[in-house]
Amino acid sequence: MHSLTPTTQATPTNLSGLWIPLVTPFHDGAVDHNALHTLTARMKLAGVTGFCACGSTGEAAALSHEEEDAVLATILNAASGLPVIMGASDCHMGRMLERVEQLNAQPINALLVPPPSYIRPSQAGLLQWFTRIADASRHPIVIYDIPYRTGATLELQTLRTLAAHPNIIAIKDCGGDAAKTQALINDGQLQVLAGEDVQIFSSMSLGGSGAIAASAHGHTEQFVALVKLLAAGRVNEARALWYPLLPHIHASFEEPNPAPIKAYLARQGWMRAEMRAPMIEASNALVERMLQIRMPELREAA
Repeated sequence: MHSLTPTTQATPTNLSGLWIPLVTPFHDGAVDHNALHTLTARMKLAGVTGFCACGSTGEAAALSHEEEDAVLATILNAASGLPVIMGASDCHMGRMLERVEQLNAQPINALLVPPPSYIRPSQAGLLQWFTRIADASRHPIVIYDIPYRTGATLELQTLRTLAAHPNIIAIKDCGGDAAKTQALINDGQLQVLAGEDVQIFSSMSLGGSGAIAASAHGHTEQFVALVKLLAAGRVNEARALWYPLLPHIHASFEEPNPAPIKAYLARQGWMRAEMRAPMIEASNALVERMLQIRMPELREAA
């Protein structure tokens, strides 16, 4: 039995589609809110489903909570009605629940929550972690399964147990386990969003709900068209877009994310390539290769 602390339980949310986990632009060490607003507005015009604020691509680990709140405010303003998922992470239960309580007041659509980093709890500990957060949140929870960042592996049975919680509705799947991905999609209890960009085609072809794709900051219209075609079951047409996108996807993660995509956007004039230490800017050679990648023209039918 789950007893939600908030007086109202979050209503089910359809997260199908293409979500952009927005980078956080910087200028001389501070968040560049003008660049962030412009970038968000541009992504909206390209037809994305919505945005993720303050995830790993947004360098949330390098932001204070005050900066995170300011970033969220800018994105909400620029999104002007498109849904926004907010990242929330910590390795301390008390601090995490305090953060969830703060975010309960925000007009967001869901929280993106990973396991606690560095701790490596047992499966029972992970069940407790996500259950207490889901109980405390007014917003639906998207589990962020990313063991190579957190050090914690969520087993299939653990995810199936969590899926029974009425406030846990989806998973950002970076788990690297194809069998687990297929089982979750087949179960139909969680909306499965591909979090590894190279898995978008296979995940959605199997029935996944969509993707949270950092590389889709570039060639965004092609990614939008790809996800729409896959959602409609038009796999052959989607394949014609997918293979030209692969070199861009691979290049976007050839050096630590989000340095390549930030540098790519900087060369488009949208923002600076600036990172916060210990992250460093992407190499010029990589950015030059990214700029040389060409996409086929989109057809009206897409």
